[in-house]
This record gives sequence, C-alpha cells and structure tokens, in this order.
Amino acid sequence: MKLMIWIGITIGGIVGGGIGSLLDHGNMLGAWSIILGAVGSLAGIWLGIKLDNLI
Repeated sequence: MKLMIWIGITIGGIVGGGIGSLLDHGNMLGAWSIILGAVGSLAGIWLGIKLDNLI
C-alpha cells in the first residue's frame, strides 16, 4: 500500500509542478508551481489508495 501511495505522490507532484511551471513561465519555485504540485500530490495519494484497493 505504501509503495502505491509514494508513487502517486511522486508522479502527481512532478506533473502538477510541471504544469504550474508552464503557467509561471518556467519558474519552478513560483506560486502556481507550488500550489499545483501540492494539488497533484494530494491527487496522487487518492489515486494510489484507489489503485491499491483494486490490486
């Protein structure tokens, strides 16, 4: 269970931060990058739990 959650956090945070970076013109430490990275991590936690329940 922990592995799926960690994978979800990692991938969700990277994808969310990358999208936020695009919105902030390449600034990885901008507000959008941090906010969307956090949202992506939370979504990754949720998805990791759902995937773990399927397996």
